[in-house]
Amino acid sequence: MMRVLVTPILAAAMALAYAWPAHAADVRVVGVFPGKAVVSIDGAAPRTLSVGSKTAEGVTLLSVDGQKATFDVDGARRTLAIGQGFSSGPSGSGGSKTVLQADGRGHFWASGTINGGQMRFLVDTGATLIALPADDARRIGLSYVNAPRGVVQTANGTTTVYRVKLDTVTVGDITMNNVDAVIQEGGLTVALLGMSFLNRTDMRRDGEQMVLVKRF
Repeated sequence: MMRVLVTPILAAAMALAYAWPAHAADVRVVGVFPGKAVVSIDGAAPRTLSVGSKTAEGVTLLSVDGQKATFDVDGARRTLAIGQGFSSGPSGSGGSKTVLQADGRGHFWASGTINGGQMRFLVDTGATLIALPADDARRIGLSYVNAPRGVVQTANGTTTVYRVKLDTVTVGDITMNNVDAVIQEGGLTVALLGMSFLNRTDMRRDGEQMVLVKRF
């Protein structure tokens, strides 16, 4: 049997290594399933966690509820939806970032908020502004009937749009203030995350993922 000689210096180093707390700088939710979540930690390849499991980086999956998963990250409790992330690193380490996962058709979806109201976006680089169906605008309490109005052409004919400025738009870790948007009365069934938000980020496509990093 081979024996390993442990010197006092080596013993101290080993003790320090085991005593040093695990640190997960960046946790991103890629997918959610009953009792499980698929996550990317510190930019590594996605892995599947079961409820109750803990990674070497200090990430514990506490629960899964619908499309959201709750984690303990180095003692911090965070609930994240698909595409959202949480960074436990220093706030000055760089711009806020979020990672989006393509669906089976290659579309990128993002869960977020507008003025605090929950919203589900379809990423659309062809849309000049964020565009919201009127039903979604009313659902989150946006007042727009007195806003400047115009007319756009849709597949079903012309429809009225209202130009508004959103106080806050949050997608993942990224929050933008004073974002231009339009509210559309008809012909739009999903909220579009357009270039009035995306232009203020650095966008990078990496296979089936899109990485957004806040610039200003």
